[in-house]
Amino acid sequence: MADVRRPHLVVFTGSGISAESGIQTFRAGDGLWAAHPIEEVATPQAWRRDPARVLQFYNLRREQVRRARPNAAHKALAGLEQQGFRVSIITQNIDDLHERAGSRNVLHLHGEILKARSTVDARMQYPLPRGGIELGDICDKGSQLRPDVVWFGESVPHFQEACEIVGEADLLLVVGTSLAVMPAASLLDHTPLDAPSVLVDPEAEALAPPGVTRISQPAGKGVPALVRHWQREGRLWVPQTLIANG
Repeated sequence: MADVRRPHLVVFTGSGISAESGIQTFRAGDGLWAAHPIEEVATPQAWRRDPARVLQFYNLRREQVRRARPNAAHKALAGLEQQGFRVSIITQNIDDLHERAGSRNVLHLHGEILKARSTVDARMQYPLPRGGIELGDICDKGSQLRPDVVWFGESVPHFQEACEIVGEADLLLVVGTSLAVMPAASLLDHTPLDAPSVLVDPEAEALAPPGVTRISQPAGKGVPALVRHWQREGRLWVPQTLIANG
């Protein structure tokens, strides 16, 4: 049973938080899609057309994730949870940086790159502590393995669960996302009416919808600053100094 005595911080993170750990984003001009168009490596059609190319793309990404390290934002959120705050993280990212930083309550909307799954039964998942996925690697039902990621054009299986978590938030903290990827961007619509929403992103002024507090800082600066205030005060609030100096 959830501890209703403690305010519930729900954190929704996107590629911007991982970019500060060296993981390329998709939408930046020098991002992954510059060399790998979406339709060639991240759709069900691409998988049917050229599974070897798709596997190679994700094998390279997997090695990039393994080399990356949690940054100050990941560590600050984990530290807040370890101090006794109730923290739930919903992430669009497929890396494991939140978990490696120490966060325990993490929901991956778009899957996890360090897992493989069956092509005939999505419930059959296999951890990938090392190496990648090759043609001929099969599940226990004899079907080819694929990355455990949600491709463009596929449904988001954990979206309803994410909506329920956001619906229990006392404060929603959004970090490093353009709020442009649906359906994840619509999570803000499920925030309780009395729960404030805060966006930490260098482009927050341009990205934040009406009613969302803007902190125009990188995740590695803005998130630790917020967390320090919360740890010092023992409550969730947004200092005006951060907003003004964003």
